[in-house]
Amino acid sequence: MVSQTTDTIEFDRVTFERDGFLVKKGFADLSVCDDIMSISLIQLNDNLAPIEYEVDVQYPGSPVSKLAEGGDTCRRLLHAYARDELYRQWATNDACRSVLEDLFRGESSASVAEDATQHNVLMSQCHHNCVMTKQPGYSSATLWHQDNRYWSFDQENLISVWLAVGDETKRNGCLSVIPGTHKLQVDPGRFDAALFLRPDLPENKALISRAKTVELEKGDVLFFHSRLFHAAGRNLSEETKFSLVFTYHEAGNRPITGTRSSRFPSISL
Repeated sequence: MVSQTTDTIEFDRVTFERDGFLVKKGFADLSVCDDIMSISLIQLNDNLAPIEYEVDVQYPGSPVSKLAEGGDTCRRLLHAYARDELYRQWATNDACRSVLEDLFRGESSASVAEDATQHNVLMSQCHHNCVMTKQPGYSSATLWHQDNRYWSFDQENLISVWLAVGDETKRNGCLSVIPGTHKLQVDPGRFDAALFLRPDLPENKALISRAKTVELEKGDVLFFHSRLFHAAGRNLSEETKFSLVFTYHEAGNRPITGTRSSRFPSISL
């Protein structure tokens, strides 16, 4: 793991507060990525449930039905934390926790007089918590959205940690982001029924024109805010792209009872 200095911590915090995302180059050991790749390939080849299939989401490029060609294409290996000790070790590692504590400290609006335990970092088992398996041929494109459209917490202040298990490029469907949009208030009319940005609107076209492609090398980690607009293309390469993704929140930012976000207990780091 990459070590943190005081200057690095301050730079990371300023960058994240400004852009809503942060890339940590070479953050994970390549041997860790190799081990994660090995177990992910086994679980994908064994079709080990629970799985979300491309056909389940019906995003652009996905098969139209389970009976259609490519209808059994996996999109995500769900509930990664419960799948294997290797995933659990990564999800709760000290290096990620340290970065998250610093990033949340910059984003938090809570009073310093509050109980310090309110700022402890927890991993949500309800959101992401998966191995993204973007496969060639039948992978779909994910349109511009904010993750908070799905999530129900006291505050829209969560951070996702995206590990590039292998290289991620525009060709194999890496993420793109629109810097600074985690601070943007967007009128409801600018979204479609599925809460994606409507690409036909001039104001959305202008916003999307600011997008940045986030290509990652094996071992790089992307930290991004839950309000950051992001999207991803299809995998046009010949190999499956694997990414391990977990989402975190502060202890004081609680999931709303009775919603999808409260279905499973969060894991303390």
